[in-house]
Amino acid sequence: MKKILIVSYYWPPAGGPGVQRWLKFVKYLPDFGIEPHVYIPENPTYPLLDDKLLSEVSEETIIIKKSIFEPYGLASVFSKKKAKKISSGIISNQKKQSMLEKIMLWVRGNLFIPDARVFWVKPSVRYLKEYLSKHQIDTVITTGPPHSLHLIGLQLKKEININWITDFRDPWTTIGYHKQLKLSSWAAKKHKSLEKEVLNVCDAIIVTSETTKKEFEQLTNSPIEVITNGYDVEQINKKPLDAKFTLAHIGSFLSERNPHILWQVLSELTQENESFATHFELKLIGAVSNEVLESIEKYQLASFVNNLGYVSHEEALQEQRCSQVLLLIEIDSEETKCIIPGKLFEYMVSERPIVAIGPTETDVEKIIKATNTGTFFNYQDKEALKNQILTYFRMYVAHNLKSHPVGLQKYSRKSLTERLSKLLISNF
Repeated sequence: MKKILIVSYYWPPAGGPGVQRWLKFVKYLPDFGIEPHVYIPENPTYPLLDDKLLSEVSEETIIIKKSIFEPYGLASVFSKKKAKKISSGIISNQKKQSMLEKIMLWVRGNLFIPDARVFWVKPSVRYLKEYLSKHQIDTVITTGPPHSLHLIGLQLKKEININWITDFRDPWTTIGYHKQLKLSSWAAKKHKSLEKEVLNVCDAIIVTSETTKKEFEQLTNSPIEVITNGYDVEQINKKPLDAKFTLAHIGSFLSERNPHILWQVLSELTQENESFATHFELKLIGAVSNEVLESIEKYQLASFVNNLGYVSHEEALQEQRCSQVLLLIEIDSEETKCIIPGKLFEYMVSERPIVAIGPTETDVEKIIKATNTGTFFNYQDKEALKNQILTYFRMYVAHNLKSHPVGLQKYSRKSLTERLSKLLISNF
C-alpha cells in the first residue's frame, strides 16, 4: 500500500468548510490502495468547533501532532471577539472598523507572511524530515489556506527532495479578503514571491476550480489538476420540510457578501404580496456579520428572520434538506469568480432548489446550470431574481417545489478520491 503524508491545519474538532475536504479524502483513500498519514497541530486555535466530526475520523487513521504557536491567542488578550472574527475570515466593512481592528489586520497582513501559522513551519520541517525517513514516505501533500503550510512542503522539497503536491482549497494572493489586509508594498511583493516559488517548486498542483487553474497557469508550468469539493453519502435523520416558505443561507455570511439586491426583492415581495409575507421566513445558519444584519433591518425584514447561529455539520445538513429554497451568495468581484463553496455540492444533493447570486461567468454558475439544481443571478438581475423567487413561492403553495438534479455522481467524495488516488499512483 502506498503511503502519503498530508499536512493540514484544519481537522476535527475544527468546524466550518475547511475541514471537510481532507477529512473525506482520508476516509476513502485506503479503498484505493493509499495509506494516509495526517499531520496536524496539537494545540490549534480554531474559530469554529464541531465535536461531532470526530466520529467521522476512522480509528485506523494515522494522526501525527506537533504543537504550534498561535498569535491569535495573544491577540485575544486585547479582543477575543475580534481575533476570532479575523481568524474565521469575517472582516468588517472598512468604514466601520475600529482602530484596534485596523491594527490587527495590518499586523496580520504585514508581520505574519503568508499568515499567522507561519511559526509552525520550522519545527514541522525538523520533525517531519525524521518522520518521513522512518516511515518510508516519499510523497507529501500540503493543503491551504493557511498557505504557510505550503512553506513546510517547500522546505522539505529543498532539503530531502520529496514528491510534493500543493492543494489550494482557495487562491493565495487573489482571494477576496487579501486586499483588506492593509498590505505594504513590501508585504504584497513578499506574498507574490512566495506564491510563485511554491507554485514552481512543487511537483503538482491541485485546485478546486477551472478559474483558479487558469490563473495559476499564468504563473507556473507545473501540472495542475482540478479536483473540486463534493458531497458525501451521509445518513442524516430527515426532518419534515419547513411549513414556512424558508429561504435558508447556510455558512458564514460575510460583510462583503451582503446582497442588497436580495433584500430589496424580499422587501418588495413582503410588501406587495400578503400571502408571501404570511408564509416567508429567512433562515440564517452560521456566523452572520453585523453589516448583513443591519441591512436586513434596514429593508424591514428583521421580523422574518430565524437566526439559528452556528450549528454542527450534521445539523446544517438537516437544515439544508428541510428548507424550501437554499441561498448561495458570493461577493460581486472578479476575485470571487473562482470560488466554489463546499456547501454547493451538499446543496445539490439536498433536492432543494438553489438561488445563487454572484458575479457573471463563475464556476458556480456553470455547475448549477449543468446539474439542473437551481438558478443563478448576477447583481444586476433584480427583476429576474424577483420573478424566480415568486415562481418558487407559487410552487411551494402548490406543494411541488423540488429540484431535479442530473449528473451529480462525479461530485461524490468517493469519486473525487478515486481521481486523487490515480494522480498519486500514476505520477508518484
